[in-house]
Order: sequence, then structure tokens, then C-alpha cells
Amino acid sequence: MKNMILNSFVMLAAMTLLTSTAQAAQPDRELYEVRSYLLGEKGDAKAIDAYLQDALIPALNRHGIKPVGVFTNSENDETGSERIVVVIPYANADQILATRTALAKDQQYLADAKSYLDREPKNAPYQRITSELLSAMDCMPNAKVPEGTLSNDDRVYELRLYESPNERLGDLKVEMFNSGEVPIFLDSGIQPLFIGQCVVGPNTPSLTYLTVYPSEEARGKAWDAFRAHKDWAVLSKVEKYQGTVSHIDKYVLVAKPYSQM
Repeated sequence: MKNMILNSFVMLAAMTLLTSTAQAAQPDRELYEVRSYLLGEKGDAKAIDAYLQDALIPALNRHGIKPVGVFTNSENDETGSERIVVVIPYANADQILATRTALAKDQQYLADAKSYLDREPKNAPYQRITSELLSAMDCMPNAKVPEGTLSNDDRVYELRLYESPNERLGDLKVEMFNSGEVPIFLDSGIQPLFIGQCVVGPNTPSLTYLTVYPSEEARGKAWDAFRAHKDWAVLSKVEKYQGTVSHIDKYVLVAKPYSQM
């Protein structure tokens, strides 16, 4: 319960940063919560799965939030950080508060989530929940799940977070994506599902994106093609974009069977 309250405060703080002017200028730009349930040594992934599959995601869908993606570490992930990652898209900042209010009054959700929400304080099914709130970027203002993605059981994903040394350089990395990095992705076989700049999170300034590949082999080939792409050779050498990334977190993921992404 403490984590849920803290996350609510984080989201409230985030919404104060999304001014009405920015919202009016870009009314169709989505927001994304990327929520990670860090399992730790005593994590109960089955309990979290049951909560997400049977309670939270059906409730979010009832209140107009879809598609919701749920992922966990692939056998090829090298982070050593076992987690369940949930991606929740919002049409705008107002929908974040509206959804939280609706869930608190949703009797079906409260009944379906009872066994999860009633766990004793010392019996949490995770070590910690961390969240970041992202604003979609010009290069991809809305999340997109390519046709046929969910029917491919061999698909794999990458979730990448690019930290920048300061806000100015973080904005330049966003500009770099908006100015041509995404077409190089697509030409190389790297398919983004969403790309967003962090509004509130533990690693700001940063941007985060999720990509999908038909298979693990395709993932490796796509990144080889990207690194060798002639347009990337040009873009990566633009002087103003030098030093815009100070650290990269990369998670290789697979979708949960109930994921909608």
C-alpha cells in the first residue's frame, strides 16, 4: 500500500509538469507509465501475474486504457535484475488521475484484486515497484503494435533507457531521434512500439523506448544492420549530438501470455 501511495504522489507531481499549454499544442501525444515490479529474492511472480491478468488489466481496459503491455526477462537478458514490466498508455494527463479514481471505486476490480491487495505488509510479492512517466515524442506520438505481433510466439523485445548528462543534452538526444534516428531503426528491422522522453522518474534526464523483433536471431541482425547503416554513420557524427548519452540500461524481454503488446 505504501508503494501505491508513493506512486500516486509521483504521478501527481508529473502531471503538474505537463502544462495546459503543452497539452493544447500537442493534444494527440500519449503518455506512458513504465512500471517495473522488481522481484528480488522473495518475489512471487505468480501472484503478480494473477493480479495483472485477472484484476488490473481488465479494469484498465474497462476504463478505456489499452493496449497494456506486460513483459519479463528473456533468457538472453544480461541485467541480472528479475522483473515484470508493465507499460500503461494514457491519452493525456487528466486520464491518469481519472483512471486512479475510477479504480478506487471499481467494485469488480477491488474484488478481483482482493488477494493481492490484502497481502500482509511483510509478504509483498515484490521487492519494490519503480515507475517512470514518459511523454511520447514527435517521431512517434502514439504507441503502435504491428499487425501479427501477438500471434508470433518467438518474438522478443528490448526496453532501452538512455540517460543524458544534463537537460540540454537530454533534449538534444530527443531531437536526434526526431531528426532521423527512427527511420534508420525501421530500415534496419528495429520496430519501435513506443518512444518517450521521461517527465518523472528515477533516471532523468532520459528517454525510454520499447522495440520488438520476430525472433532473437532477428534482434541481433537488426542491431548489426543499424550499426552499419550509412545514415547512422552520418547522424552519429553530428557534432551537437556528441555526448548526449551517458548511460544505457538495456533489458531483453519476452511478453507475458496475457500481454496486449
